[in-house]
Amino acid sequence: MAESRVKANCFFSVRALSHPLSFESYLKSVNLQELLEQLKAPNVDAIIKAVKHFSEQEAEKRDQIVLGYFGEDGIQHITDSIVENLLSPPKLGTHAKILDVGAGSGLFTVRVADKILRHVPDASFYAMDTAPAMLSVVSRKNRTVTPFLGIAENITKSIECARTYLNIPSRFDAVFSTLMLHHCPDVRMVFRSTRSVLADHGKAVFIDLCEHPFKEFQEEMADLHLGFDPAMIEKEAAMFFPKVHVGRIPGIRCECSGRSAEIFVAYLALAI
Repeated sequence: MAESRVKANCFFSVRALSHPLSFESYLKSVNLQELLEQLKAPNVDAIIKAVKHFSEQEAEKRDQIVLGYFGEDGIQHITDSIVENLLSPPKLGTHAKILDVGAGSGLFTVRVADKILRHVPDASFYAMDTAPAMLSVVSRKNRTVTPFLGIAENITKSIECARTYLNIPSRFDAVFSTLMLHHCPDVRMVFRSTRSVLADHGKAVFIDLCEHPFKEFQEEMADLHLGFDPAMIEKEAAMFFPKVHVGRIPGIRCECSGRSAEIFVAYLALAI
């Protein structure tokens, strides 16, 4: 009965979780606007407008855009930083469940998964994003990654709704997010939301831009924040995590048309 109420609240028809839908069928079953309203997403109309821009063809181009900003060496350096932090204490369990929040087209999701699986071969990976077209690209890149729709400000409810159709765990051993935070209106809410889906001794890794002066990024890339002061990120994250470390990634810069913005990595853990 409780499970049925959850599904009703998520406006989906009731289905047995023992028979999950294929990802393609899942996408066809979801009304994105209703989902966003259910999740109490900020600026639903703006999100829908942005999502409509991302046809699968546009989503496919996303990797090249990011590669154009950072270069292959920069992408590799960022990936290695995520992996290093995910593998740091506390140790990931044999069957660790790892979630990429704001996965986009999965450029980092797939690379991180490939590296982590060399160390934790029975780990499972999940990718959450707001744009269906982006997640379709993730699904094609790596069928072992389970994508689902949701928002960073309400991961718990996003999972609850996705579990109506897909086998998604309710808690994760680790969460990571790459270059997503500057698209979120409320950073504190994202940290609170992330904390809510971590298992005991869980950890999270966020990578994003440091403060920069390029206001045109708000038009070109739909950025809401012109990067962040790492000290501010540390202060906000410390409200929800007992162990927080934020530092700049040496040697990594976002470069485009002569513009350069540094990158930070934030490691957040529940165990001190």
